[in-house]
Amino acid sequence: MEQKSPAEGLDLDAYFSRIGYAGPREATLDVLRAVHGLHPASIAFENLDPLLGRRIHLDMASVSAKLIGARRGGYCFEQNGLFSQVLAALGFRVTGLAARVLLGHTPANSRRSHMLLRIDLDGRRYIADVGFGSWAMSGPLDLDGEGDQMTPHGPFRIVREGELLFEVKTIINGEWVSLYRFSLEEQLPMDYEVSNWFCATHPESKFTKDLMAARLPPGKRLGLLNRRFSIHANGTTERRVLGSAEEIADVLEREFAIALPAPRGELLAALARLPA
Repeated sequence: MEQKSPAEGLDLDAYFSRIGYAGPREATLDVLRAVHGLHPASIAFENLDPLLGRRIHLDMASVSAKLIGARRGGYCFEQNGLFSQVLAALGFRVTGLAARVLLGHTPANSRRSHMLLRIDLDGRRYIADVGFGSWAMSGPLDLDGEGDQMTPHGPFRIVREGELLFEVKTIINGEWVSLYRFSLEEQLPMDYEVSNWFCATHPESKFTKDLMAARLPPGKRLGLLNRRFSIHANGTTERRVLGSAEEIADVLEREFAIALPAPRGELLAALARLPA
């Protein structure tokens, strides 16, 4: 399949070096699975910029400079925005979608504030999502599949809710839990800009108030909510509460592989204000 030109601002070689991928560059299910698994293992979910009161830019030059060049992480609009352009450059047919987050919410109080991707490939429809924090998928899901779908980090289900809606579920603490609900309506870049502005700047947005980080190395799910650090592995969860701002910064660097933003003093001051 002919490879498409990368989006302006995207360096495919630099991206693949960032995630440690050296395989084929073609639009196949094997390539999709391989790249989907490596991305959340290497590029952490994090919201340090909103926590510091800094704007999130979604143009590809800015996203690439941050997540690839500066070795930072990002949240869903950055993660899946970058991933969508990588897949498109490889020749995949990609459509941006939006979901209402149900984890920790009811449908009535949930905003359509999460970005995910639809991939059309060989007559099948898949969902790709490398930006859902601690419960992100490490492999694509078959939108037309039934029952449990195994990924490298556990099983997921896509459940149809009526004719137009779908829910993604996974097992948390031994029970099936709904993560989010979505439709197949295509989202345009401006749709994401509106949601991104709210998530990154509104005083009631959780992204401006709480620290969140996640990474999916092989066999583990690493999560951080404020000072609560969790390691999910082999069906068990290890938790500990972090103390000082320096300890939080150390965990972000060491466990989540994030090159922390400067100036360090400003970051440490923000981390010191986090609740337990």
